[in-house]
Amino acid sequence: MPKLASDARVRAARLDAHGLRSGLPSVTAAVTRLGAMQAQDLTAAKWVIGARVPGSVAADVDAAITSREIVRSWPMRGTLHLLPTVSLRPILSITGPRELQRAATRHRQLELDDAVYRSARAVAETELAGGASRSRDELQAAWNAAGIETTGQRGYHLIWWLANDAVVCWGPTEARGQRLVLLDEWAPGTARHTDRDETLAAMFVAYITGHGPATVRDFALWSGLTLSDARVGLLAAGDAVTPFDDERFVAADSGWPADTDSDTPRVRSRLALAAFDEYFLGYADRTAVCNPVHATSVVPGANGVFQPILVSSGRVVGTWKRTPGRGPQSVALAGFDATSAIEPSAYRRALGEWARFWGLELGEITART
Repeated sequence: MPKLASDARVRAARLDAHGLRSGLPSVTAAVTRLGAMQAQDLTAAKWVIGARVPGSVAADVDAAITSREIVRSWPMRGTLHLLPTVSLRPILSITGPRELQRAATRHRQLELDDAVYRSARAVAETELAGGASRSRDELQAAWNAAGIETTGQRGYHLIWWLANDAVVCWGPTEARGQRLVLLDEWAPGTARHTDRDETLAAMFVAYITGHGPATVRDFALWSGLTLSDARVGLLAAGDAVTPFDDERFVAADSGWPADTDSDTPRVRSRLALAAFDEYFLGYADRTAVCNPVHATSVVPGANGVFQPILVSSGRVVGTWKRTPGRGPQSVALAGFDATSAIEPSAYRRALGEWARFWGLELGEITART
């Protein structure tokens, strides 16, 4: 039987890796530490960053996007992520063809073939040339005007196809979203030719640095790569990663030796993390941080929609929800069951940071089980 570290030791080390114990110095540092973060909900993704960067505000994330230090696109699992801009092209060189192959059946159903794609790409490149940007609706309107039908998810899939082909990405922020731009114009100086193994190694090291202790299988699920590619990433990473126990790895400079019997520091933090936060989302096995019985409360109905989570000493103990409206923001906390009762006052500091990040006033905090 493999010798594994205690769950308490795993939680303490992961809080360190995520930057949730000591904090990280900037938005770009947080995104770089995680390697990439799921971001189909841009508002949630901003707080994923904010929870790791003490004193930051939402506008700091917009500024990092505007400066092209980080970028939002579809690099992995067919899902939107925020990631360092320099990482996008190398990752897409591996994941893009795989995702497009996986989408082939859906594209046939939508009657999207290479000829339609070439026409749509020509229109997009004309519309976006010279540093221009378009909203999703504006680009689809241009396609419709050119006789390219966008109904029935065709427009979305054409944008997604262009992004996976490294033609477009999301650029300037606008209200709660972003506008589409040409990747080669938005970030023209970030292309760097790397071989496949080097890119897999960089992906594995980035993942382990920001998520470790974690397994090769965790990395495969997070990246959407095959287990074979994940193992290549581990081998190519060399001494940049080191064992944490008999199954998990951490960054070599993490300060966590592969000694399952060594002392584990006590962690007493209370955190109010975002929906889709990588602390819960980024693993195939979440047992160390959340009782599997309660995991369905974080993703009700297993529909892929993750709820904001409450974390106590590294353990996910419940969910939270703001009450929409003007004025002070009321927040409702929900423990998983009677054994995980939530004391509202214990989370006032964490929720106060959330409110400050968004420029809001925190109102009443209530709890239920």
